[in-house]
Formats: sequence, C-alpha cells, structure tokens
Amino acid sequence: MSLIIVDEKNWEKARKEIDRASVSGEKKQIIVKGHEIEFNRLALENKKVNALILEHKGQKDRLKERGSGLNEVLCKIARDNNKIILIDFKEILETRGIERAKILARLMQNIMLLQKYKVKASMINKSSRDNYDLFSFLLTLGSNTNFAKEIVSFKPFN
Repeated sequence: MSLIIVDEKNWEKARKEIDRASVSGEKKQIIVKGHEIEFNRLALENKKVNALILEHKGQKDRLKERGSGLNEVLCKIARDNNKIILIDFKEILETRGIERAKILARLMQNIMLLQKYKVKASMINKSSRDNYDLFSFLLTLGSNTNFAKEIVSFKPFN
C-alpha cells in the first residue's frame, strides 16, 4: 500500500491529482494537505481521500473566530465519512514567537472540536519524540486523557 500526499492550493488541480492517483488498480492511501475551510470541506467530502493534514500556519483569524482550518461542520463530515485528521507536529517545531503562539491556539481549538465530535486523529512528523512527550503535550493543550492516548497511539497507515 502506497501513500500519496496531495499538496495543491487550487482545488481543481488537487482533484485532478486525486483522480489520477486513484485510477490505478493498486491500493493507495490518498492524503490531502489542507488549506482554507472551503478547500478542506471539498477534500473531506471526496470519497477517494483517506485523510486530511491540517495546516495551521498562515491561516487568517477573524475577529471572533480562529482560522484553524476546521469547524463543527467539517468534523461531522470527517466522522460520518470515516476520514482521519492528521496534525503536523513539525509545523509547531519549525516556528517561533508569535506565529508559534497562534499555531498552538489554533491547535487547541482543533483538539477541542475533534474530541467533541469524536473524529479519528493522529500526529505525523513526530521528529523523534517519544509517545509520552506527545501525550503530555496534548494534555497541556486541553485534550482529555483518552483522546490524547488515541492520537499518540493511532497509526493510520501501517
């Protein structure tokens, strides 16, 4: 089983890449790197996509809402369509200062939404961190114990 990561900002180009990847007879796991809410919704509604990598960097915050790339509607779609939400740990490590604070705030909001709507989630790019460190990190961000264990131990594409 091979992994295909689609990293395209334009949905039409991303959709064509997804269609090309799913045409062959070989079993492939298609992962889409997320962007804005509309793009993420189209990716989660696509039957050929298996997972969505949330991108927290570069999102726009509104006056009363964080632009975290995830909302209640997307969580329900992901849960109902059996999709996996992936959190990129490398994104947190590579940033500093105010940008890191914004990413952590968006991640806190996403963890709360994922827990509330019981969406499957996992972390990628753990960068040689052991599971206990990641577990503690998720607890610090507001995750409950069971959800943090699930995220750290869930290996979606083995």
